Amino acid sequence: MTVVKSTIPDSALQVTGDALQSTLVDLLGLSLIGKQAHWNIVGPRFRSIHLQLDEVVATAREFADTVAERSAALGLPPDGRPETIASAFTLPGPKDGWVRDTEVVEVVVEALEAAIGRLRERIDATEKPDPVTQDLLIAITAELEKQRWMFAAENVAGEV
Repeated sequence: MTVVKSTIPDSALQVTGDALQSTLVDLLGLSLIGKQAHWNIVGPRFRSIHLQLDEVVATAREFADTVAERSAALGLPPDGRPETIASAFTLPGPKDGWVRDTEVVEVVVEALEAAIGRLRERIDATEKPDPVTQDLLIAITAELEKQRWMFAAENVAGEV
């Protein structure tokens, strides 16, 4: 059933839909990684990283909503069901149980780097089919790169 007719051609819709859906999965997964680490972080930098994780979660959730709404606007139903996220999510995440603050920083940096790499591939893929979606993906990438930088700076404080 098609509720909304897309404004872009069908050939472009497939590429765009795939980019949006996989971005939605990554963003919802990032928000879960952030909350898992937020609840289980321990160490001397607990408070600052704990609060910084909330920024990542809020960013991921806000962009997930924007991505899902873009998909819906193009006539593609977004799929954010737990089983979809669980089966499609491949970014690295924290281990089970308590996690040292330095390990949290490492895993968040790794997850953000992986998500950014995948976003850059989607930016290339959507350049011709849908520049509007490409623009959205560029904005998401810029913000995730900022978050990655802020976390990466946490683990070099003693090395400068």
